[in-house]
Amino acid sequence: MSFVIRPSLETDIPAITAIYDHAVRHGTASFELDPPTEAEMARRREAILEGGYPYLVAERGGQILGYAYAGAYRTRPAYRSTVEDSIYVAPDAQGQGVGRALLIALIERCEALDFRLMVAVIGDEESRGSIALHRSLGFEPVGVLKGIGYKHGRWLSTVLMQRPLGRGMAEPPTRPIPAS
Repeated sequence: MSFVIRPSLETDIPAITAIYDHAVRHGTASFELDPPTEAEMARRREAILEGGYPYLVAERGGQILGYAYAGAYRTRPAYRSTVEDSIYVAPDAQGQGVGRALLIALIERCEALDFRLMVAVIGDEESRGSIALHRSLGFEPVGVLKGIGYKHGRWLSTVLMQRPLGRGMAEPPTRPIPAS
């Protein structure tokens, strides 16, 4: 069955929060230990949107299957053309192409906004699905931070991958330097 990718709405927050809650409690994609509330997730979404970044959902028949957003990789002005992606898929929607569709749409939106590089910070070297998804869409591994986090009773590493967007590094950035 098909689904649509669309910009997130405030009314999606309960579903987004539930998906993230499960990821925090049971997975290693996030290094958070305690799931945030709906109010906190709404605040985070608003901050992403106010920063001029995309925040998307995958929906089928009114049900949110997953969400993805891009945010600042780092806050220093020199990083203004680099984004970090985040993708979360509901447990019952995994393996249906939702993550792939969200990441493709996120890449397209970030290129349209003239971002030049997307970084994936993948929690846990055992996240083979996420690593394979990113690799299949042009991300290259650039490093592993060994034992950088401790969750679920074990040390976790972080896999770093990157992918050029649009014009990449072929010319200087056009994004304005953020006001301080």
